[in-house]
Amino acid sequence: MEEKIIQKVESLKDQMIDGILELVKIDSVETKPEPQAPFGHGVKAALEKALELAGYLGFDCVNLDNYIGYAQYGRGEDYVCAMGHVDVVPAGDGWKQPPFSGYMENGVIYSRGILDNKGPILSCLYGLYALKELGYEPKHRIRIIFGCDEESGFEDLHYYLKKEKPPLWGFTPDCKFPVVYGERGRAIIRVKGQELEPFFEFVTQYFIGANNTGDRLGIDFSHKEYGTMEMRGYKLGIEGQIPYFEASLSYPAGSSIHEILERIQGKAGELCVELKHNYNPVVFDKKSPLVQALKECYERMTGEDGTPVTTTGGTYAKAMPNMVPFGPSFPGQKGIGHNPNEWMTVEDLVKNAKIYALGLYRMGNL
Repeated sequence: MEEKIIQKVESLKDQMIDGILELVKIDSVETKPEPQAPFGHGVKAALEKALELAGYLGFDCVNLDNYIGYAQYGRGEDYVCAMGHVDVVPAGDGWKQPPFSGYMENGVIYSRGILDNKGPILSCLYGLYALKELGYEPKHRIRIIFGCDEESGFEDLHYYLKKEKPPLWGFTPDCKFPVVYGERGRAIIRVKGQELEPFFEFVTQYFIGANNTGDRLGIDFSHKEYGTMEMRGYKLGIEGQIPYFEASLSYPAGSSIHEILERIQGKAGELCVELKHNYNPVVFDKKSPLVQALKECYERMTGEDGTPVTTTGGTYAKAMPNMVPFGPSFPGQKGIGHNPNEWMTVEDLVKNAKIYALGLYRMGNL
């Protein structure tokens, strides 16, 4: 059956690429909420296009008030899923071609969202379509979920979980290969103070003029599998008449946000240290049936070592139970998403679809 799945995906190549190009041509940067469009008109249009494509392929589709939507196949009380997103970060400057043109050259597609995450989530959709066309009958329903607020706060996922139960198993094609069993914690801290001199002295000494590991603050926690603390995303601002400084922390498993805050406050003295946002580290059992099944799918299609890895990134796995990151970037492919001239090759999109089709097939049988 698995060989038939691979061959079927290959036969769908042109149809899949056409669908992906339709979707990436939609500017789906989040904008101000509108009636019936909680994340703006562009994101709504992208969600509607994804569901239109899924409906054309014969799937049952559900739109949850334009917060999020999904295509579904099969029967059963529980479901497994692939969950990606159709919203994108702003295009920014430095593009050689218009960022929402779907420009293709020498087998490479350049567009905002082609990698993060429209191309990969549609690769999942067409992978599931291959299973449907082959008459596959899974033990569990299979969903392809199209998120709409991954880049700005996961409000889409929170809305979904108010309406739907979590999956039995799932993956998000929004990170890297091989399968990722653990994510660092993600937090945003804010330091503020009315007295300008001690405030700027603290910011300069402990952030701007220091290593980004937080060693001067005593928060340079490290873990053999998750690496060392990283501070980034520095931001200066003013709220009312009070200046503030924000930093995004990517911290390893084994350390708690409470201890991190206590140590920063210990150095900050009279300055106020606030936690603006936090997701704890994600730790998934490397020996679980899900991780092992996805590992085998990756190894079959690439011939490469699929030993599970960790990531410094953050995905829907932070908030969706029973989910791991899985693809789409292959080893060595870094610094592509969120940058000018975001790209993905047709060859990699097809390879993704084959890996994801096998993954959905395996999950449907677990």
